[in-house]
Parts: sequence; C-alpha cells; structure tokens
Amino acid sequence: MPEAIVVRFERITKSYDGRTLIVRDLDLDVHRGEFLTLLGPSGSGKTTCLLMLAGFEAPTSGEILINGKPVTSLPPHRRDIGMVFQNYALFPHLTVAGNLAFPLSVRKRPRDEIAQRVSRALGMVKLSGFELRKPSQLSGGQQQRVALARALIFEPTLVLLDEPLGALDKQLREEMQYELKHLHRSLGVTMIYVTHDQDEAMTMSDRVAVFHDGEIQQLAEPRMLYDTPANAFVAGFVGDNNMLSTLVARVDRGCCAVSLDGTLLAGTVVGAVTVGEAAILAIRPERITVGRAAERCSCALLGRIDDVTYLGDHVQIRVTLDGGATLRVKLADRGTAAELANRQIAKIGWDAPDARVYPAGATNLAS
Repeated sequence: MPEAIVVRFERITKSYDGRTLIVRDLDLDVHRGEFLTLLGPSGSGKTTCLLMLAGFEAPTSGEILINGKPVTSLPPHRRDIGMVFQNYALFPHLTVAGNLAFPLSVRKRPRDEIAQRVSRALGMVKLSGFELRKPSQLSGGQQQRVALARALIFEPTLVLLDEPLGALDKQLREEMQYELKHLHRSLGVTMIYVTHDQDEAMTMSDRVAVFHDGEIQQLAEPRMLYDTPANAFVAGFVGDNNMLSTLVARVDRGCCAVSLDGTLLAGTVVGAVTVGEAAILAIRPERITVGRAAERCSCALLGRIDDVTYLGDHVQIRVTLDGGATLRVKLADRGTAAELANRQIAKIGWDAPDARVYPAGATNLAS
C-alpha cells in the first residue's frame, strides 16, 4: 500500500438484517493529510461508513485498513482515532481541562506532559483561560471547540467528525467551518467529515464523496463535483440545479440534442442515452440568462416570469415554461432583473456546453 494512503475500505458491505445493504461494495482510499467529506442524504450510508471505521460497527464483509494494517477486528480504543460528535459527548462532571486530559490519562502519559498538552490544545482552539469551567458553563460553539481539542490532543492518526456543526446556528456554524479548515491546514492531520450539508462539504473539503443508496456516486474535488456532476443524482444534490425531463433527439460526439415540449435544446451528454428515450437536462440557475442577453445563447425558449426576488448579492427569478416546467434563474446583474416584471413573457437562454444531459431513471434522479 502506498505511504500516502492512511485509510482503505476494501469491498465493504454492511447489512443490519441480512437482506438490505446499507453499504454496497465500498472501495475507498483516504490520503494522508487530506480533508475528505462523506456527503449524502439521510440513510445513504455515509455515517455507517464512519462508524465502521471507528470500530463502533462491524462490516458484514470486506476489510478496513489503517496505515496498511487490517483493523476490522480491533476495538475502537486500539485504532488511534479521534472522534467528534454532533452532541459534543463531553463529560459533564469534568472541567474543560479534565475533559482534555482524559484521553491522555487513559494512555498513561506523564502528568507534566498532560498539563503541557492541555494548555497547548486550549490555545489551539482559542479557549485559554477556560480550564476550570464545566461544559454547562460554555456556549455550544465553545463546547464544540473543546470536543475538537480533545479529539486532537493525543495526536491520532486521523480524526472523524460526525455532523459536528449540526446543532449550531448559521453564523456560528460558518465560523466553525473556518476554524476547522484552519486547524486542518496548520496541523496536517487527516480528517474524515460526515454531513448532509453541501455548503459545509464544498467549503472545507479537499475531496467529497457523494453517497446515495449505500454507494459512492462521485468522488472528486468540490469544484469538479459542482461543474461536472457524474450523474443526475449528484447534479441534483450538489448545489442548485434545474432538472428538466426531455426526450433525446440526437447524439453526436459527446453532444446531445433533446426535445422539451417540442423545443430543441442541447447539452454535454453524460452516460448512455438513446435517441427517442427519456433524459434529464440539468442547467445551473446562474448559467441561465433572461431577456435581451438570452438572444445570443445557443439554447433559447420563452417563459413567463412568475417571481423576482432580491437576495442581496443576486436576484432570483422563477420562470414557468410553456409546458409547465419551472426554472430557477440567478442573476448578478440587477439592471437586467429590474427590467423584468411579474407575469411578463421573456426569452430564457443558456449555452449548450453549460448544460448536461443524463439518462433518465430512478437510480439517477436526485431525491
């Protein structure tokens, strides 16, 4: 196994009842020092993978390796893993210093070393001076910082984070995202993060594994995940996307022409599509133009402006097409948006390379 690989899942499956697979034939490598996020809706298998890696669940089949050594039969405390949970899991009867000292005490580290590490860890998460406080005397963000410091204090091989920011309000969650990203970069520790929040995944991660129905649908850097989704599920789950039901009219060298209620549109084809069969055309709201600018686009059609909403840094427009399909449009140009009035008929357009065409089917559609 290459030195750069810290964790390897080899053909991992997991079933709780012997019939339904929660995780299906998972193969996944985690590189040393990276921030990898497991992203997906509830029930997609991402948390189960984290629990199997931590040792709290056993795979039904397959093997998990850490630094090239099988750990499937090892108990959690022998895997050299730090863990951060959504509910913090701090000991309420211990002080902040006591909570941080605990993982070092069970490893029988010298008292002087424990004191030095506790002091250093508190400085790392900006909580110096909080040593004698109890968890109940801390805010949610402060408790989460203590939980993170406790997971890092014994210098584990990797740190697992199970939706650790889910209980925080929006502003604090964004602040903690920055803190986590900064700590990861400064310490160089390998982190595996589980969330259903795509903004968290896109903000912090080196790579993101998108889970659905127990399988990884795509594993890529955030930008690639957003710009080039591998299938319709990823296209619909990661970021806003308009998903239009169409019929394939023509396929030629990676380009696909589709019919939407008789209007021909086009996009880059992804997967196997067949002329005459159903397909999904996906186009990001910010790739669509409205009004005079749409006349220069390679794909254009008419729609009724149903709603124009000002959201500070952009304007969101809701458009109904002749066949009843609805499009969401994001415009940064307030001048263009100001020209549009509710119930007005306007031209809607985009360039074909900005759209992607996927085969239609239950396994591909976002849910």
